[in-house]
Amino acid sequence: MTTEHRQIDVSGIVVQIRRKAIKNLHVGVYPPDGMVRVAAPLHLDDEAVRLAIVSRLRWIRHQRQSFARQARQSTREMVTGESHYVEGRRYRLDVLEQPGNPRVRVVNNSALELKVPPGTDRAGRQQVLDRWYRRRLKARITALLTHWESVVGVDVAECRVKRMKTRWGSCNTDARRLWLNLELAKKSPRCLEYILAHEMVHLRERRHTDRFRELMDQLMPDWRLRKAELNETPLAHEDWDY
Repeated sequence: MTTEHRQIDVSGIVVQIRRKAIKNLHVGVYPPDGMVRVAAPLHLDDEAVRLAIVSRLRWIRHQRQSFARQARQSTREMVTGESHYVEGRRYRLDVLEQPGNPRVRVVNNSALELKVPPGTDRAGRQQVLDRWYRRRLKARITALLTHWESVVGVDVAECRVKRMKTRWGSCNTDARRLWLNLELAKKSPRCLEYILAHEMVHLRERRHTDRFRELMDQLMPDWRLRKAELNETPLAHEDWDY
């Protein structure tokens, strides 16, 4: 696919343009700093893109302000005493260096016990914790899928988990495959359910159209509250790279 990259300034906002062999223009605002990225058809010139951005300036500024207000976690050093989140709750990390297989468990609803072999470095500890997060998140997704397939009226071929830097989830409508962000393992059940339902509704309506919002209103009446709840939770520290 042919792709062209440009950058323009619109009312003091830097906009990255990627021209592709697509039919419609799409505008996205991405964390952590509200970078604006446009995917535009190859035939649209800079002025047409500029006008599209100007028409969306109010929405773009609102999104950027939301990211600016959102709390950020500092880099996790994976040492005893740090705070880590599991399913929306904060736990104190307790690192135990002991021979044997690595293990993670919640202790007394207050501590997250991480057992690793002596000498395991920060990256190794993080890897152990991420594997644990991934197993728990997949189990939660499996428990929700059947219910929401019935509610939304769709069949999901596959739902996978991976790290994402700009999205909580994505949907391949042709393959009927969903991807969910591993960070959702740290968020509340309500937030996970909202993102899962959101992506599943895309199997009925690809874009964020009025029909999409109507379907969300019908199938999950409090989805806006769940979305706000998710947006108020701390963002993980990342070396964000666009």
